[in-house]
Amino acid sequence: MMTGATTVETRPATTDGGGVRDRIGRVLLWLAAVGALAAALGAYGTVADAEPAVKVVETWRAYGFVVFAGLFALLAVRPRGYRGVWPLVIFHKVAMTVTALVYARNAAIEGTSTVLIVDGVLSVLLVLALVLCRGWVAEPRR
Repeated sequence: MMTGATTVETRPATTDGGGVRDRIGRVLLWLAAVGALAAALGAYGTVADAEPAVKVVETWRAYGFVVFAGLFALLAVRPRGYRGVWPLVIFHKVAMTVTALVYARNAAIEGTSTVLIVDGVLSVLLVLALVLCRGWVAEPRR
């Protein structure tokens, strides 16, 4: 029979965003947001100079950069507050990378190397941020 008290150390799941890993993940997300915003600003000239046949596509692309900048910023502010956004942004970046890899086999398709590099790096960055921030854990209800 045990006569002494037994203690078990428990560690609650932290969702306050105070850890070093969390801060690193958030910095990565802010870098992604700033990069997407810079791409949106850089797309202004492309839209202005676009031929009529591709002006709508280039405008759509520029607005997409703004949307992604916003999504990355939302994740940076509350990485566990928008669990459904993580798979969407990761899917898009991985899908673009894989698509560019497939398209790269056709020399007539331009821009595949840029997409491979940018979206490939973003794919890795986002998965790393997800793991560092534990983006699959829900914030406590308020």
